Amino acid sequence: MSFKRLDPEDFIVSTDSIVAACWTGNNPTLTSFFSSSVQVAGSSGDFYINVYQTSSTNVDAEVQFAITYGNEFGSGSVWYNSAVPGYSPTQTIYGQYRSLVLGDENSNFVFGGVTSNDFYVISIDRSRYKEAIFPGSLNLILSSSVGSIQITDNSKNVTTQTFLDSGRVFDLVSGSNGSGISTGITYQGLPGYTNSGSYGWLLPDIGTIILNPRALSLPLANGGINLVPSTSLNSEGNNPSSLFSVISDGANFTLQSQETITSDFIFVRARNAEFNYSTNPSFISGSNGAVLYDDFINSPQTYVTTVGLYNDANELLAVAKLSRPLLKDFTKESLIRVKLDF
Repeated sequence: MSFKRLDPEDFIVSTDSIVAACWTGNNPTLTSFFSSSVQVAGSSGDFYINVYQTSSTNVDAEVQFAITYGNEFGSGSVWYNSAVPGYSPTQTIYGQYRSLVLGDENSNFVFGGVTSNDFYVISIDRSRYKEAIFPGSLNLILSSSVGSIQITDNSKNVTTQTFLDSGRVFDLVSGSNGSGISTGITYQGLPGYTNSGSYGWLLPDIGTIILNPRALSLPLANGGINLVPSTSLNSEGNNPSSLFSVISDGANFTLQSQETITSDFIFVRARNAEFNYSTNPSFISGSNGAVLYDDFINSPQTYVTTVGLYNDANELLAVAKLSRPLLKDFTKESLIRVKLDF
């Protein structure tokens, strides 16, 4: 084993943005959707529905996203306590996302200029979207008995990004691949909106899609699919199930994840005069310390197999294994590039 101190120029830091398919199996598009009757009937079913890429009883089933509904007044679900009106799962969901997204319990959700006191939420599973959703990759078809619509984010139509407390925000519009189509009204010169504002928001930094019920409940001719949420007081509205149904019937949910990978490149240089002698004790006589083999004195050869990275306290921090042994002698120099991803 031989040691050499690395110089500052031997270190390079590189950052790459990796875009990949979002769903299980590196699949960019989900066409089949499954829920779990056990989960829906359980205590968590009052708040959200988990959606899988295959039957929930299948060993390969993994949660892809969850669906929920929030209402400022607690409508659309049963109250926690009949003596305390309005306090229900839908109100809890509304308050949770208002704090998470807006950061202000007195703020309102405004979708394309239209204020809404309720919303649907599609929350992508954390392991699916990794660091963030890749803007422009969203294509979601919602289908009902009256017809279907395809929505996307408008990331390719805007020149200035908008930020909320949760990070970047893009409006959801009628269109594909991050660009709205020239139907419906236009909002600040941007296409793909409805008479009830945008279809909602894409919040890529927290892996969340918020849908505007006012836009979805419109007739098809006006850009909606008649997805009218139940807003009865102290009554189970099953609104998440209604959204699940139109997503399932649409059979097309395309999304990509985005992840920033930081890499440290370390260049380990073995010059011609370095690392040519072995420190293996079997080459040295135990009685007088002489080299046992004359060839090793006049024409030494070693094989580089491993690079270890140590700190000043001589503690091993990382190990890089070569794919094959590298011959080293006085006539050869070696440059080994070590890459550390984190």
